[in-house]
Amino acid sequence: MQEESALKLFKCLGDKSRLQILKSLAKEDMYVELLSERLGLTPATVSFHLKKLEDAGAVASRKEQYYTVYSINEEIFMTSIMDIIAEASPEEDEQQKREEAYRKKVIESFFEYGRLKTIPSQRKKERICLEEIAKDFESGRNYPEKEINEIIQKYNDDYCTIRRDMISEGIMEREGTVYRKK
Repeated sequence: MQEESALKLFKCLGDKSRLQILKSLAKEDMYVELLSERLGLTPATVSFHLKKLEDAGAVASRKEQYYTVYSINEEIFMTSIMDIIAEASPEEDEQQKREEAYRKKVIESFFEYGRLKTIPSQRKKERICLEEIAKDFESGRNYPEKEINEIIQKYNDDYCTIRRDMISEGIMEREGTVYRKK
């Protein structure tokens, strides 16, 4: 189910009368007058809500003699919320651009001439700075502690804090005095 369709359905389900209509249609197919009688609503009100439900794809209609009979669209309700959430968003590219712009702004704020001016106190910003420093390390390669310190010291004199934070953030791993970028 596309994001726009899901939003329309969720908005539609936020009304008690529409939920009552859906509960009635889940038991059996019905026409407006029968739904009106059962729910204590006017036929015009029931028709209004059925139109909203039909636009959202929650119900379907068919002609039977003089009546329009409505039935619940079970297929739409079989879609799990996790399926809807996991589906790619049309705004994903825009979100990615905003994230990249934020990363760039953080790097420009905290780095000067390739050196880290200060270690950010905000964890998210620190993570971005640590990831930037980690670009100097090869993934999977073992580094002795001395070499790690020398590489980090090119960025900031507080190599102990940066090394420790890279490990705690899961960017690097340590076995004794041997370090490895994940």
